[in-house]
Formats: sequence, structure tokens, C-alpha cells
Amino acid sequence: MDPMSLDRLDDPLAPAREATAELLANRRRGFSLPQPFYNDERLFQLDMQEIFEKEWLFAGMTCEIPTKGSFITLEIGDNPVVIVRGNDGEVHAFHNVCRHRGSRLCVSDKGKVAKLVCPYHQWTYELDGRLLFAGTDMGKDFDLSAYGLKPVNVRTAGGYIFVSLADEPPAIDELLEALEHYLAPYDMDNVKVAVESSIVEQANWKLVIENNRECYHCSGSHPELLNSLQEFDDSDDPRATPAYKALVERKQGEWDAMGVPWQLKRIGKRNRLTRTPLLEGTVSMTMDGQPGCKKLMGRLQSADLGALRILHLPNSWNHYMGDHAVVFRVMPIGPQQTRVTTKWLVHKDAVEGVDYDPAQLRRVWDATNDQDRRLAEENQRGINSKGYEPGPYSETFEFGVIDFIDWYSERMLENLGRSASHLQLAQG
Repeated sequence: MDPMSLDRLDDPLAPAREATAELLANRRRGFSLPQPFYNDERLFQLDMQEIFEKEWLFAGMTCEIPTKGSFITLEIGDNPVVIVRGNDGEVHAFHNVCRHRGSRLCVSDKGKVAKLVCPYHQWTYELDGRLLFAGTDMGKDFDLSAYGLKPVNVRTAGGYIFVSLADEPPAIDELLEALEHYLAPYDMDNVKVAVESSIVEQANWKLVIENNRECYHCSGSHPELLNSLQEFDDSDDPRATPAYKALVERKQGEWDAMGVPWQLKRIGKRNRLTRTPLLEGTVSMTMDGQPGCKKLMGRLQSADLGALRILHLPNSWNHYMGDHAVVFRVMPIGPQQTRVTTKWLVHKDAVEGVDYDPAQLRRVWDATNDQDRRLAEENQRGINSKGYEPGPYSETFEFGVIDFIDWYSERMLENLGRSASHLQLAQG
């Protein structure tokens, strides 16, 4: 029997799977999760196997691989992935693993190549994954066609790249159609990454997402962000004041006249797209609320477009304004360690130092990211205590957190059930 089959049959996480399913089935809805979900190594491995190896993940932007041979890489747990623009202009994704002896092919975060060449023994692959060269030492009967790179599911829309390691990924078409619609005015084929940052937070990835899904903490923690941001989550926010509702109605009329989509759209609890006003008199998430880039994005004629907010669980949130956009990617590293990558997008013809100053463009979210890092890390330290027990979320202030935890619990239970069924089939 293949040793890999033995590993599947003798699942070392089987007790953890059963315990996790029981904890989720009996959890108290509207409360934070039991402690192991935030700090246990076995449960982290389940998160990686049942969420990050099975769901669609935001990987990057198509503008990052603009021409043939451009590539980006990312690490999904122990799974390195390379995403490359092929000869045909199509976006391909592969396991970043040479079919010879398993070395990583592309070792940098991004780059441009004519072919994909393994640095270990120079096995060479076409940009569509076909093995082209393996050296003469493999023998005259060696079949190149049997050793192409292993593909990874990849889909693109509205400038976004999503990947899934699953054999049968969940449906994503509705999100892709929504992204094309909402981002059409931004002409996402003509944007570029002006600047980016990556920070590592000493906190579980779910705490990073939970922190993002509420603004209960904003007034006490984010002075820079609140120079422009309304604390209301969307136009349906139960806390919305009459003045805010009146502002929303007026702005929606203006956006309609411009042909700019604003309608609140939810796709289950996984995805949400909505355009909401910024504070009166501000048009961008900058320190003074004024445009951070003189050249507007796409075909937009006004900077005063509020912020188009896009949520994609489990690993991304985004803000689109008239002058620039800020996109975020969350990737777990360990039970109490998470990498948050932030990219600021501008029109591809915007000139650094003329149209925008990278330091000024990123100042608000650099400060906000660092503040959120400290909040998440203090949250993690408290949760690690023997004194921690699940606490209640506010249905008014933290309804977004409740939705996230509900989504996570539902997907974990469903994916755990499927894994159990597959294991039973394998065991005969």
C-alpha cells in the first residue's frame, strides 16, 4: 500500500476532529469560541486542512502579474503555490513544487521568468505547467508528459485572483460576477500596486478577522482612521443614526447619477459588498481625508465616492475609494501567528512623487494595522489564560463578528463531515 494511503487511514488528528465537531455542535451562539480554537496546535492544523485547504482564498491582484512570465507566490500553511501569467495571457496556478524531488521552484515573492526552472537540478517547465526539460540522465524512455506541475484551482474577476487547494472547491461564481460589476468603474486592468506592507501578528487568524469585523473598538483605538471613516458597518447597520441614513440616501443618489454601483450585496455570510459614505467633507482614507493620489482610478470622474467595502472570508477585506484602494490578505502561520499583507492600489499611470506620495498614502492604514496588531495580541494573551471562557458578542456592535463565527463554525462542521465520509470510504 502507498505510504500516503497509510497516512490517510491512520489520521493522527482523528480525536481532534471528533472533539472539534462536538465543541462546534454544542457552542453557544453569539459567544466567542472555546479556548482551543484560538491556541491549540491540533485545532490549527484542522483550520488549515478544513478551511484554508478547502475554501477559495484571496491570493493577489491580476495587476501584479501583468505580462507573460510574471509570477507571484504564497504559502498556504505547508503548501507553497505559484501563480503565473501564461503565454496565452491566462492566469495559471500550480503547487510550487518540482516533480523531480520536490524542491520549491520559485523562491521569491514575485518576479518574471521565461520558463519555470527548478534551481536544484534545472528541470524546466512551460508557463502552463508542462515539463519541457529534465536532462538526458533520466533515460531515453522518460515520459516528460507524465511529470507536469500539479495545478491549483484558480479564478479571476475584477482584478482579483482566488485559489483553492480543494479537489472540488465551493461555488464562487456569484462573487466573481459581483466583483466584475462593482469594480467595472475602476478599470482594474489599469491599476498597479503603489506600495505594500506585511506584518506578522502574534495572534490566531480568527482573532485578526474578528477584530476587523467590528468597529466597537474604533473610537478608543483608531484616531487616524476615524479622520475619514464612519463607524457604521453598512447602510443596514442597526446603530445608524437618522443623520447617517440621510447622508447615505443623498450619496446614493449622487452615485446613481455617476453610474457607480453602491447596493448592499451579501452572498451568504462569506461575502459582502457595499458602498458607504465617508465622513462629510472627506473623500479618502488619508490623514486629512483628501485624495492621496491626484489621478483617479479607472473611469471615475469624482473622488467623492465614499468607500466600497468588500469582504471575502476567510482571508480578505478591502476598501475602494475614488483615488486609491487598500486590499488586505490574511494568512495563518501558526496557532498564534498570522501574516497580514496590505496593498495600496492606484491608477497604473499615476506617477510616484508627482501624483502620490507612498508615505502619505499608507500612513492611515500603517497606523491602523499596528493598532489592530496590538489589540489582537493582547486578545490572544488573555485568551491563553486559564481564566478565559467564551464571552458574549454585542448583537448591535458585533453582528459582523457573529456572522464570521457562524460562517466558520458551519464550514468547519460541513468540511469535517466530508472528511470523515472520505476516510470511511478509504477504509472500505
